[in-house]
Amino acid sequence: MTTAPPNAAFSLVGRIVDGRYRVIAHLADGGMGTVFVAVDERLDREVALKIMRPDLARDEAFVARFRREARNAARLSHPGVVAVTDQGQDGPYVFIAMELVRGRTLRDVLRADAPLQIDRALGILEPVLAALAAAHDAGIVHRDVKPENVLIAADGTVKVADFGLARAVSTQTLTADSDMLLGTAAYLAPEQVEFGTASEQTDVYAVGLLLFEMLTGRKAFPGDVPIQVAYQHVHGQLPLPSEHADGVPAALDDIVEWASAKDPTERPADAAELLRTVRDVRRALPAAQLTATPVAREPLHRPATPRPDGATDRLQAASTRAIGPRPPAGPTGTARGRARRWWIAALLVLALIGGGAAWTFTAGPLGTVAIPQVAGSAQGAAVSKIVDAGFTTSIRQEFSETVPAGSVVSTNPSGSTRRGSAITLTVSKGKERFEVPTLKGLTQDKATAAVTALNLKIGTITRDYDDSVRTGQVISSTPGAGASVKRDSTVDLVVSQGPQPVGVPNVTGQTQKAAEASLADAGLKVAYGTAQNSDTVPSGSVISQDPPDGQQAHHGDSVTLVLSKGPNVVTMPDVTGKDTATATQMLQALGLKVDVNRYFGGIFDTVRNQSEDAGSKVKVGTTIRLAVV
Repeated sequence: MTTAPPNAAFSLVGRIVDGRYRVIAHLADGGMGTVFVAVDERLDREVALKIMRPDLARDEAFVARFRREARNAARLSHPGVVAVTDQGQDGPYVFIAMELVRGRTLRDVLRADAPLQIDRALGILEPVLAALAAAHDAGIVHRDVKPENVLIAADGTVKVADFGLARAVSTQTLTADSDMLLGTAAYLAPEQVEFGTASEQTDVYAVGLLLFEMLTGRKAFPGDVPIQVAYQHVHGQLPLPSEHADGVPAALDDIVEWASAKDPTERPADAAELLRTVRDVRRALPAAQLTATPVAREPLHRPATPRPDGATDRLQAASTRAIGPRPPAGPTGTARGRARRWWIAALLVLALIGGGAAWTFTAGPLGTVAIPQVAGSAQGAAVSKIVDAGFTTSIRQEFSETVPAGSVVSTNPSGSTRRGSAITLTVSKGKERFEVPTLKGLTQDKATAAVTALNLKIGTITRDYDDSVRTGQVISSTPGAGASVKRDSTVDLVVSQGPQPVGVPNVTGQTQKAAEASLADAGLKVAYGTAQNSDTVPSGSVISQDPPDGQQAHHGDSVTLVLSKGPNVVTMPDVTGKDTATATQMLQALGLKVDVNRYFGGIFDTVRNQSEDAGSKVKVGTTIRLAVV
């Protein structure tokens, strides 16, 4: 295979790749390769064409992984995912064709605006989680969630890019390329650093750090040396957003702490679980908190020229400079204010000069008139009445237990006021209700945090035994998950004490069937050890048990039983006619004792009789009497 020329980034402009993609502009150089704007001449549309680095393209193992991961990513069809439309190889160029998103990366937004307004931060987080949830549902883990891979289009649409491509890059490649690792290290989960493993909870960890950065304007684990940053992920203490910025709601501290826990088992199971919680919290936060912007406690040093951290970041920075929208020009607020004040002053002067002062302050512009009674009316009808009476209107909304949604609760002011005044109509949003979240399986502390974040309260906490729910975790709630309740309603919890403790009954000496029944009645299971011989316990009955009777166990625990095989017996051999030594040796080898009685002096040293018949069953240890002549 020929190698790509060193100036491939510019030599490809004007060329056609794979007989299909006409390269029209160079956008950016990233850690994995170079990105161009190209025209798909087959479908007549613009695409983003990523050409892999020549050294990666020469690695056959990488190319195979790259193709596999690109195919997996192409299976994803979701509005929040940057679509992969094609992948292939044209001579030395290994490429992937993607949807072209015109806008900015989240990194650009953070550099310009962080800390972000609470509602804006959550508005970015939700579609990121929705995209990841779709990927997790398809069995795909992103592995490289970071601001550079979150694209925000000019119309505000949020999309996630580069699904699965991080998996195509080997550990050796990442380690050798400090630029690639530095852009990623700030969002690596501890399990990626320590074991090189990744799961849905790895993506969730990175999302928690994205939220931290949007709320504070700084990385949770800052640093310029990748290995030092990675070390902090494993051994450092995760800071809370509120420790670095004032005005961060406690519920968002809890979300960051939960999502970015060091232990993956302490995080949400996947992006879908975290998304449900984020949506619940966003609905529950008061408008004053949603519209607030946290204030960073330490000054943020923003570079005058953004420094790209990764391929996607550089691509979007370049595309924004070339095609980003520009704000429309218009008159300043001060100029408009001066013009408005001049017009009002002129009107009053003309009215007074014309002798119309009385008209001005009665039926004229400054006269007072009654405000129509519109409480209980539908919003549209109420606005029409107010406007017809010579007023302007503005709308605010609030919940009401008595006024249906869309109808007017009250007006401010009420009674009468000057003609032309602005009347604020308070319109009902209906009854304020909060959905009880799923609490089963959460620890009591996390369940309490989830409930209070939704403006609900914890009521009675009862404890019960449960074989399947761990000690300290919630078994159930009342009202149950999904129930719609009022603000400040109480949610009762049943918290597990683990399996119920039971006393172990004595089953020694019982038959196997009777012992099993006794243990089952106590809520215990049966296991068996190696059966043994016993001279005192009948065959099939219990010799011993572990744990012994009277000891505490828990419902569902196992008790190990050792059953009797009965006495240890051997078959009596025929030793008549044998000499004393031989007969004694044969019997002792079987575990039998020997008592020799010699007759006539035992001159022939031959066994004439034995006390047990040959072929009979004899217990081990029995004394066999031999008559020797």
